Amino acid sequence: MDIVPEGQAPLSFAAMELPSEILRALEEQGITTPTLIQQRSIPLIASGHDVIGMSKTGSGKTIAFGAPCLQLLASRAGVQVLILAPTRELAVQIAGELRKLGKYLRFSIATVYGGVALGPQVERIERSEVVVGTPGRILDHLERGSLRLDRARCVVLDEADKMAEMGFIEDVQRIMDKTPEGRQVLLFGATLTDDIERITKRYMRSPTIARAEAQVEGEYLQQFFYEVEAHEKFSLLVHLLQTEQRKQSIVFCSRISTCEMVARNLQRHGVSAALIHGKLPQASRLKVIDSFNQGREKLLVASPVAARGLDIREVSHVFNYDLSEDPEEYVHRIGRTARAGDRGKAITLLSARDYEVFSEIQNSFQLEVQELPRPQFRRLGFQARIGGMQDQRYSRARRPAGNRSGSRSARPLYNGNNWPAHWD
Repeated sequence: MDIVPEGQAPLSFAAMELPSEILRALEEQGITTPTLIQQRSIPLIASGHDVIGMSKTGSGKTIAFGAPCLQLLASRAGVQVLILAPTRELAVQIAGELRKLGKYLRFSIATVYGGVALGPQVERIERSEVVVGTPGRILDHLERGSLRLDRARCVVLDEADKMAEMGFIEDVQRIMDKTPEGRQVLLFGATLTDDIERITKRYMRSPTIARAEAQVEGEYLQQFFYEVEAHEKFSLLVHLLQTEQRKQSIVFCSRISTCEMVARNLQRHGVSAALIHGKLPQASRLKVIDSFNQGREKLLVASPVAARGLDIREVSHVFNYDLSEDPEEYVHRIGRTARAGDRGKAITLLSARDYEVFSEIQNSFQLEVQELPRPQFRRLGFQARIGGMQDQRYSRARRPAGNRSGSRSARPLYNGNNWPAHWD
């Protein structure tokens, strides 16, 4: 496999010789400068190469494969582009982005996924040149004969590493076996696993790697952290949500239980927040993301896994309520803001349990995260779920029963000015 050398990529969309219709659509969206993955991928794809695009979510992958693929289309010539995505939400998101990108081109897109009736999907497939879908439902249509790929000129595997994690590799292989031998194959993901390497060797012809992996755009993104006791995190979060000049914002929590507690308590304190995590039904997650993208919800409390792969736009602030044990997860989180040339701010609430991974994050990615002095803020009550019991409100003089770790034996008494926000 070849790798695109550093510094050998065009710096503008016009230099990539994209059709005027696509350039016009990009300009209307305010997208004027290509991201690194777009610079490195689009010329290769447009010239017919099989490409492995290595980049994080939010780096502009949809445009990277969408712009050159849409150039291939001939009207009313059957399905010519197939795009596989691991989740229903991502399939819907990709289709929406392609519709905006191809606003001035003549083509139709069918989005297919499980959990809905097959009939309407069959009708859309029959009149579409592009099909975006999840592997299971795409395979259903292939086996029923309602989808034919004999005219497919390009197959895209988006978030391929996530498809492998979710156990879709066998389905992907069965789908690929039904595509023409001469089709172009594009594979995008954050990591190149053993399963993905097997796919590349079996179905791709001398692919070129376009690499733009986890990175932080320091020019547009400000990163800050506050040192705060764990039991005061929630109170500080509410203060920041009320005082920061923000638009759309995301609060990331590492655990689903923490997401639920934070969202529930924000509502109790009059802060409207939508909740999304991996255990919510797909239909509910889609509804939440649509509401957030349409601006009906201004604040999203999310688990990182649920938000991965979704192109959530116009986020001015990301708040890290806590940190994951995986340092790269931090980069994925803050990559939700400062996108497409917009400026953004990432704020991390750092308590003792976060120090070790925070140090690793800084060392791994050479980040400059500025510490801010902790502001004065009002301590708030917080309802917590402990041991599977129902919500309980702690009395103002109550301290947590027991001790979960010898290293945390010194717990303060709580009074009206020092009410616990959560227990580690």
